[in-house]
Amino acid sequence: MSESTEEPGPSEPSLDEQIAAYQREFRDLDPQVEQVVSALGRLNRRMNVAYGRQLAALGISNAEWEVLKTLVLAGAPYRLGPGELAKRLGLTPAAMTHRIDRMAGEGLVTRDRDENNRVRVIVELTDEGRTKWLEAMRMASDFEEDLLQDLSSDERGVLGELLVRLLRRVEHAQPDAGGRLTDLD
Repeated sequence: MSESTEEPGPSEPSLDEQIAAYQREFRDLDPQVEQVVSALGRLNRRMNVAYGRQLAALGISNAEWEVLKTLVLAGAPYRLGPGELAKRLGLTPAAMTHRIDRMAGEGLVTRDRDENNRVRVIVELTDEGRTKWLEAMRMASDFEEDLLQDLSSDERGVLGELLVRLLRRVEHAQPDAGGRLTDLD
């Protein structure tokens, strides 16, 4: 096992200490596998904290970011029905309604009746919502460039390919794992 350079959090053991403890308790543990999986888990947690701080600096929550992102991914004119938004985000209709209400109050989205079907509601990204999304993307891009600064272009390519292979394996084994287990609101 290689020497870990990852610095633990205030009450978190280093990766090497964690793996040694796991091996002590579970002798069949493959330390290489555990190093990869534990490093990915810690990296994911720390990245989520960093993204959360960036979003908070912009005055939006992660839950709001998810809606903005989903509307942008839908493409111009950045509109979806609340039911489709809820489905794409893995939320209940009630949680989606609560989120849309809050975001409409903040001027990030509008909620209007569909001109072609007055029963149907359309949620649309506002200019303010798009501005927040773009600023969040700029901040994330800077953070991600800094994160990967020690890797060459070739290393980034190889890492990306390897991570996509792992992701595909999980998606194949757990096809229903893309949604949320519980609502975030």
